[in-house]
Amino acid sequence: MNILSGLISSKTRIKLLVRLFLNPHSSAYLRELSKEFHLSTNSVREELNQLTRANLLKSEKDGRQVLYSANPMHPLFPELKSMITKVIGLDRIIDSIIGRLGNLEKAYLIDDYAEGKDSGIVDLLLVGNIDQYHLSDLSRKTERYIERKIRSLVMSGEEFEDFLPALNTRPHLLVWER
Repeated sequence: MNILSGLISSKTRIKLLVRLFLNPHSSAYLRELSKEFHLSTNSVREELNQLTRANLLKSEKDGRQVLYSANPMHPLFPELKSMITKVIGLDRIIDSIIGRLGNLEKAYLIDDYAEGKDSGIVDLLLVGNIDQYHLSDLSRKTERYIERKIRSLVMSGEEFEDFLPALNTRPHLLVWER
């Protein structure tokens, strides 16, 4: 997190930006974020309120709860999203792995990182005819740069079609398509 921590002093605010800007289609409730970050609801609420007042987050009443999400209409949205992508190492993954695999059709970020959770293990779903040895070699090299583990699930186009209903029940984010 050293890029953002040099700019933003609040670790909680950084976690919120990563969580909500990595996948801007994700959203979360205060208690959910508090539990996920292992922090008090008051400290998370304070940061959510500041980010909402700055118009970086949108808040929407859902019964008695408030649902928070990134505000894609904010003028700084593209830059913040780009910074978050760099912090996580997604830009390196795309350049170093996805861009170098020959017969790749699609690449998805799945599970934790697709939800914006920086868990330390980046799960990729790769669709195409991929050389596993080459993928393993590229992944190992990239892991050293991004300081995160990369786990890949490789499928053919036909296997992907069969897997699609299951994929739609999990958090996923298309990051590359031919």
